[in-house]
Amino acid sequence: MSKNTRRDHLTVADLHEEIADALPILWTSREVAKALKVTPSTLCRWRATGKGPRVYWLSPDSPRYRRSDVLSWLEEVAA
Repeated sequence: MSKNTRRDHLTVADLHEEIADALPILWTSREVAKALKVTPSTLCRWRATGKGPRVYWLSPDSPRYRRSDVLSWLEEVAA
C-alpha cells in the first residue's frame, strides 16, 4: 500500500492558495512611488528612460514591480 501524502488530497482551493503563495507580490506604480517618496510621474519618466527599477507589464497600462527588484535598483543607484 502506498502512503498518502497531503498532495494527494489537495482541493482546487488548496491549489489556488499554493499558486498564490508562490507568486511574488507585485507593487503598483503608485505604491512604488510612495515608498520611494517620488511622484508617480517621476517613476513613469524613469520607466520611459530605462532608469528606474525593473518593471513587469500585466497589460499596456498596468506596470508592476517586485519588491526585490526595487531594492536591487536602490542598491545599484546608491552613491
